[in-house]
Amino acid sequence: MSKRIGIIGGGTAGLQLGLFLRRHDIEATIYTDKNPEEIAAGRLPNTVAHHAVTVERERALGIDHWDVNDFGYFGHHYYLGGPQPLTFYGDYHAPSRGIDYRIYHPQLMKDFAERGGTIEYRTLGEEDVATLEAQHDLLVVCTGKGTFGQLFERDADHSPHQTPQRALCVGVFTGIHQLDKRAVVWGASPGHGEMIEIPYLTFGGMASALVWENHIGGDLEVLRHTKYEDDPAAFRTLMLEKLRTHYPMTFERVDEKEFDVANSPLDILQGGVVPTVRKTSAVLPGGTTALALGDVNATVDPVLGQGANMASHAAWILGEEIVAQDVFDARFVEVVDARRRDRVLAATRWTNFMLGALDTLPDEFVAFVGALAQDRRLADEFTDNFNFPERQWDVFAHPDRIGAWLTRDRATSDLVGASA
Repeated sequence: MSKRIGIIGGGTAGLQLGLFLRRHDIEATIYTDKNPEEIAAGRLPNTVAHHAVTVERERALGIDHWDVNDFGYFGHHYYLGGPQPLTFYGDYHAPSRGIDYRIYHPQLMKDFAERGGTIEYRTLGEEDVATLEAQHDLLVVCTGKGTFGQLFERDADHSPHQTPQRALCVGVFTGIHQLDKRAVVWGASPGHGEMIEIPYLTFGGMASALVWENHIGGDLEVLRHTKYEDDPAAFRTLMLEKLRTHYPMTFERVDEKEFDVANSPLDILQGGVVPTVRKTSAVLPGGTTALALGDVNATVDPVLGQGANMASHAAWILGEEIVAQDVFDARFVEVVDARRRDRVLAATRWTNFMLGALDTLPDEFVAFVGALAQDRRLADEFTDNFNFPERQWDVFAHPDRIGAWLTRDRATSDLVGASA
């Protein structure tokens, strides 16, 4: 049976879905408002990292253009500041990588077009609904902008916040020496914010993405409102001062004379994200199903780097079900949701939990971090579970689960030691 799939939005979710469908010779059209040249010349959209599970899907799709051994990173260093700072390290089972989306998305657009996919570069409005229904058997919506993005209501049961929980300042910088073994440095300054330093491939080569997650009302919120373009030297001085005060694991590798944006003022992005889960589908006036994917389905704060990875996971599942099924009705939506729901909800719940825990530092969370700092095997498992947010949420869903996980690991360690 011939299937015609319309994909609204040319981000990671839409492009990976389109590439999956072309891999199975299914007709797919992507609608997006920016062409590759506009994306490449535009402002940094985010500083997303793809974990190993996403890299594996990229290999399967034939879009693994950036060898993780050359451009990836291999684990996390953690820093929890305070009167008695804690530091520790955890490994992944396989590398992650961060690629500037101004490089990544244009390349995937090229791949999609070369494999027989169609891309229409235009803005869609209400006047396009009937035409798109006539042309497609299913519409997948991957962007929250415009008429189609507004189809999906907020799911209040899974959306505890109605305002941003952090004042964000995100950028790509040079002048930070890479670690001998490339790794993320994930730091927390209690009462003020978190910062994630990511080895990052941008125009001109490897640089460092800094994701400043600033507590509203804290010492770091000023970074959200200070514009690089107004006074570049003052901006650099301010950021270096905040690095020195709050994130010494990164500051100690900064060459202050070389520290600057990697390419241009467009390397800085500031704002806030409202964590939101939305209803997963809608029926258009002509009876065609519209299904939410990626950020339209669930938007998360970037503090744990889960958004693009859960979007890629959901795109793969949706692609498998489009291949397997011939009718795109309510039952089709049920099957897709049942398969993607656990990872999507676990990623959102774990992210929201961490935002709250890092605000208040409850005793059980501080004890958990202390256990990670003392046991490398725990730190490795915690770090690798950035690939598997449902496993991480199994640990954090209730305080008793945190204790049970730590106890289980100690029991396993004792058993291994006795057998040795």
